[in-house]
Order: sequence, then structure tokens, then C-alpha cells
Amino acid sequence: MGVDIKIEHLTKKFGSQLIWGDVSLTLPAGEICVMLGPSGTGKSVLLKTIIGLLKPDQGSVVIEGVDIASCSEKDLYEIRKLFGVLFQDGAMFGSMNLYDNVAFPLREHTRKSESDIKKIVMEKMEMVGLIGAEYKLPGEISGGMRKRAGLARALVLDPEILLIDEPDSGLDPVRTSFINQLFVDLNAQTDATFLIVTHDIHSVRVVPDQIGLLYHKHLAMFGHREKLLSSDEPVVRQFLNAQTVGPIGMSEEKDADELAAEKDMELPPLPPIALQLEPSNGIPRKRQRPPGEWCRENGVVPPPGSFTADAEHGVASAGVATAEATAVAGVPPIQ
Repeated sequence: MGVDIKIEHLTKKFGSQLIWGDVSLTLPAGEICVMLGPSGTGKSVLLKTIIGLLKPDQGSVVIEGVDIASCSEKDLYEIRKLFGVLFQDGAMFGSMNLYDNVAFPLREHTRKSESDIKKIVMEKMEMVGLIGAEYKLPGEISGGMRKRAGLARALVLDPEILLIDEPDSGLDPVRTSFINQLFVDLNAQTDATFLIVTHDIHSVRVVPDQIGLLYHKHLAMFGHREKLLSSDEPVVRQFLNAQTVGPIGMSEEKDADELAAEKDMELPPLPPIALQLEPSNGIPRKRQRPPGEWCRENGVVPPPGSFTADAEHGVASAGVATAEATAVAGVPPIQ
């Protein structure tokens, strides 16, 4: 059973450099959340702050009534037992083989027998496709395999909160799709709270329940997936649709001359909102809302062609709304 994470007015600096300031959001219990942002905007710093590896300069991170930002080391140790963490580089112990790396949390935090540990470790390694590699050292395998081994280790204690930093880096598109499906299946099985940092736009469009975007030292937006995927907010629209037109430039922000030159440029239409991935067994997750429900509740007309199988595969027309699409979405067709 997942728990919610309440973040209020969070600010983090390194010396005089502000990473982000006054960040406030709630990660709902049991939902899959994704945090986006241009490179260097502090997404990994946010994950490390949530788990207490870094202390914020201001604000709070409250989990089960405990403020991670100000609690004692003893309380922090106990709260961390709720977490599973997949770091960006896998964070493997170089002198241990993959089996021992994955088994480490079980040996450190439980009194399970070695036979029980072996059963759990092999189950998790099978889930991430590493059977046969369990006795290899981290230095003997690819970065993608190290990432998958890190995921197996994050899962062995059946955490209530999973923090996942760029799970798709180093993975080919096929294995990225497998990992996405695995996250959805795990959430359905455990009802754990997920926070995933990623740059993979396809994953963002089909996996999460909630999406957030860090930009220019603040949280630009956080909310239901349909809210952001139908948003005309310039930075949100640009990032989620991988467009060159908008406030984000090669060095994060464009200068005034670039923005002025784009002022009268016509933006391409928003692509259709894809259907969310469903668990492999076809049974919707507890926290998964029906397609188009958020749009209906908030009077938002989604991009034409949304919430169809065609939209999921990126082949629906962005310029024509079909009767079938609008019926599924539950909103009036665009005339």
C-alpha cells in the first residue's frame, strides 16, 4: 500500500546557486508520478532530497507524519525502509556480483534465511531480465544491465515508495517498453507510490497518472496527465511535445531576440493524448482513472483523436477529431 508524499515550499541551494525554490506538490498515494525538466534543473536533486540524502534549505517533505527535512537520524532510518530507490547509474557495489548486490537490502534489513533470500532475489532478477547474469560483476556488464540490476535491488523489500531516476537511460526502445510495462504491473500489484524521473517522452505519454515539470528553478506545473498533455502553457507544451518553438533553448532559456523571432510563428497542433498502459492482466489499476475523465470534469477539450489505440501508437491525425475518439473521451467533438 503506497503512502502520499507532501512537499511544501521546498528550496535547495548549493552555496549561492539556487537549484529550485518554493516547490510544493503532493505525490498521491499509490499513483505513478513522473518528473520532467531540461537537463540540469535539479530532478535528481529532488529525488535525493525526498529520501533525505540531501537537506533542503527551506520547506518540508512529510511522509507518514514525519518531516524528512527536520527529523532525527533514527526516524529518517525508519522512514527510509518504505523506499526503494533506483539511482541514475544503478549504484552497484563494484566488488559484489549482481546476486549479492540485489540481496544486500535483504541481508541488511531482514532476518530471512539464505534460501528465502535466494528465492526473492531470483524472482526480482527474472522480472528485469537478468537470469543468467547473477554472478557477473557490475564492471562486466553494460550500463543498461546495471540499471536493471539496480531496479531488482530496489524491489526486493517490496517498498511502498519507489524513486526511479532515468530508468530508460542506457536501454534500447524494446527494453524501455518492457520496463514501462513492468512499472505499471508493479503498481497494480503493490499499490506503491512511484516517482520517476525521465526524458523519454513516449514513456511520459503512456505511463504516469501525474506529471510535473521543473523549469528555470521552479516547478512550472504538476497535475493529472491529461492536464499537462492538453496544456497550452508554453514551456509545458514545448517540452512534452519536443518542439523547438518555445521558451526552452539549448542553454535552458532562449534570449529575447530568439523569443521575439518566434512570436508570430504558428505552433504545430497538440498531438492526441494516448491511452495509458494497462496492467498485463487487463485489470485497471486502483488509482487509474478512465480515459478523458479529467478533461470532462474540468471542461477541457482534449486534442483531436485523443484516447484511441491509434493515438497510443502515434498515428492518429492531430488535425481531425473522429466521432469515435470524442465518444471515448466523453467530450463534445471539435467543429
